Amino acid sequence: MHRLLLVPLVLGVGSALLGAETSAVAPEPPPLNREFRGVWVASVVNINWPSKAGLPVAQQQAELRGILQRAHDLRFNAVLIQVRPACDALYPSSLEPWSEYLTGRMGKAPEPLWDPLKMAVSEAHALGLELHAWFNPFRARFRSGLGPASPDHISVRKPQFVHQMGLHLWLDPGESDVREHVSHVILDVVRRYDIDGVHLDDYFYPYPEPGSQLTFPDDRSWNRYQRSGGRLSRDDWRRYNVDTFVQSLGRSIHQEKPWVRFGISPFGIWRPGNPASIKGMDAYQVLYADSRKWIREGWLDYIAPQLYWPIQSREQSFPSLLRWWADQNPARHRIFAGMDATRIGQDRNAGEILAQIGLTRKMAGVDGIVLWNCRVLRENRGGLGDLLTRQAFTSPALPPSFPWLSTNPPPAPALSVGGDEDGTRLQVTWKTAENAAIRWYVLRSRVSGRWQTEFLSSTRNNRVFERMPGQPLPVEIRLVPIDLAGVESEAAVWVRAHRRPLP
Repeated sequence: MHRLLLVPLVLGVGSALLGAETSAVAPEPPPLNREFRGVWVASVVNINWPSKAGLPVAQQQAELRGILQRAHDLRFNAVLIQVRPACDALYPSSLEPWSEYLTGRMGKAPEPLWDPLKMAVSEAHALGLELHAWFNPFRARFRSGLGPASPDHISVRKPQFVHQMGLHLWLDPGESDVREHVSHVILDVVRRYDIDGVHLDDYFYPYPEPGSQLTFPDDRSWNRYQRSGGRLSRDDWRRYNVDTFVQSLGRSIHQEKPWVRFGISPFGIWRPGNPASIKGMDAYQVLYADSRKWIREGWLDYIAPQLYWPIQSREQSFPSLLRWWADQNPARHRIFAGMDATRIGQDRNAGEILAQIGLTRKMAGVDGIVLWNCRVLRENRGGLGDLLTRQAFTSPALPPSFPWLSTNPPPAPALSVGGDEDGTRLQVTWKTAENAAIRWYVLRSRVSGRWQTEFLSSTRNNRVFERMPGQPLPVEIRLVPIDLAGVESEAAVWVRAHRRPLP
């Protein structure tokens, strides 16, 4: 059984009083603590999970559970797991082959057969974690791979859509059939799994390879565009291809399941000179990623720019870039700061990450962080995990809400409270309206003038309080459902009567 999460939080919502009346006015709980605390879990070349291709299924499952448990123990509230590293799948798919990073050979199913994504979703939600499925949209094969491509891989089935670019194979975003295929793959996951978010990384057109002057070989799609009467320059056309994909995918995700968040983690510099002191790669020009446009237009529910530089770096200043990104958000969607903890022990220490977290909390318009990557947490590199729990994540937090994705908040649950005649036990049970779409419950209990809060799975329908030495039973209970978009619904409230004993 998973542990309950306890923290003094609040539910700033309306309430309906159930049970006995009281003449005293109960103190309001303190404000609800909300902050996105995400961590990336990479599968490509076995960076994080599985730790090695072809491991026994039991070991794969144990590693996955360990990653999720570690995130929970350090009070993270979201994991972003890479389920499609290179036109392959870490889940059963009729559209793309099983990943070689799972079984050791592309197209080979695990034995015994299991569904890693289904398990990840279930285990994450039981631990109070959001699960965001991370897709690499246009990379077809990473380096040489672990072996030959399987017959059902797109490089074999549709070689006309795949190009060699240095050591990697890439899909051509200029092909409408390619964009449609990638969208179908992602929407298949949205339909079949109870994920909280779809997450894309920064690989659209490829990064330049060191020492190489190669340009992306998309003459076929470019010439077709020109013959059709297209008037954009080649660079603008490439950006248009990516823009079209991003806008269309977000719309399709929300048509399928309105509450599923759509987020992208782009390179942290949109263009050099933005802000003025910033220098570095021009992702707008090199990757053809107009990431500022995506958040300005409201196409994304969140953006997590990779701000992987130190605070003191003048030309890639973390605080300057953070402020700039926060200012590019007229739709007031969510901004999360991507942070690189893998350099702890090289050119920075764990205190740098804590200082960056502190800056995000002071910056209006920034709603949390995503940490690269989970291996650092597992290793407690530089004591980062210890520092997080002692100084930064001293209590759990709910992820931020996405109210523009909330369609039908559930009503307040029907709350029943009873106890033993000797006053040593309090039983709280509840029932929510049939078909109510709930992700979590937040259960507040007031004991001796202090509030405690527990985050409970939507599968829970009861809570038993036992009187302990020096710890009386609660005199007030507040239960609030959190819908699938993270929005708080109306609270059900029970208050103990002062003039008669507990029932």
